[in-house]
Amino acid sequence: MRDQQHTLASSISLEGVGLHTGLPVRCSLHPAPAGGGRVFVRVDQPGSPEIPARLGSLTPAALCTRLQQGSPPVQVQTVEHLLAALYVLGIDNCRIEVEGPELPILDGSALPFVEAIAQAGILAQEQPALLGVIQEPVTVWAGEAFVSALPYPGSRFTYGIDFADCPIGQQWLSWQENRADFVQSIAPARTFARQQDAELARQQGLIQGGSLENAIVCTTTEWLRPLRYPDEPVRHKLIDLLGDLSLLGCRLQGHIVAYRAGHALHHRLAEQLLRSGSLRVQADSAQEQERNPRRLGGVEPLPLS
Repeated sequence: MRDQQHTLASSISLEGVGLHTGLPVRCSLHPAPAGGGRVFVRVDQPGSPEIPARLGSLTPAALCTRLQQGSPPVQVQTVEHLLAALYVLGIDNCRIEVEGPELPILDGSALPFVEAIAQAGILAQEQPALLGVIQEPVTVWAGEAFVSALPYPGSRFTYGIDFADCPIGQQWLSWQENRADFVQSIAPARTFARQQDAELARQQGLIQGGSLENAIVCTTTEWLRPLRYPDEPVRHKLIDLLGDLSLLGCRLQGHIVAYRAGHALHHRLAEQLLRSGSLRVQADSAQEQERNPRRLGGVEPLPLS
């Protein structure tokens, strides 16, 4: 896997609109010291309160992942796309300054965050990375939906979705973690919705910033804009899963299988992995160093084309 922790080589900023709040928002990604983890900072609030991107910061939310800390509580939501990019690209430590209650949705995918990280650069650090090895099978259910974690010698993620009443249909994707393939084949997948679900969510005060510029939407018979991949929806679900599981604070070795799941079920699996003791967290080894070399203190390129 990766033997060393990594951070950004420089700072970078992104601006846009929040998917659910509809408010303009700016976030800035900064280097952080080894062992600091990924931390959100609400710089628009008095004292610039910090919100660690860990399971202990989770608070319930609809259609996104929301983190919260402090009393009175300070929140930041729709963090999953950025967290997925940081996780797969190996950024263990990052200070994420946010001016607003939500991260920008940008084009609805993780690709703008990947491109920002590539521009900032990736820097290896002295401290060893942490690896979470799945020792025993763990499954959480919600009706027919489930997420399972299985022992496996590598890092594989399999996702299935089923929307029989619209063009999404049934889709399955099984993906062996690979940074270059994530950049090319997973990160560009945008958030999606059925038109009737989007209209209901808007009536409930959600997705106030949603549009065809940051989501793919289908009617019962057709998509309202072209897809980047025939199975773009399930690819995007994989982004959500990766971002949510990154809250464990370590790399994962195992096979995660999800079917008709969502953020709440992703979070339940992560929490159950910790509670059950089936996840052994250890310092990562250099077993893949020859296949994926990293230079300590050197800025690493990302395969964007």
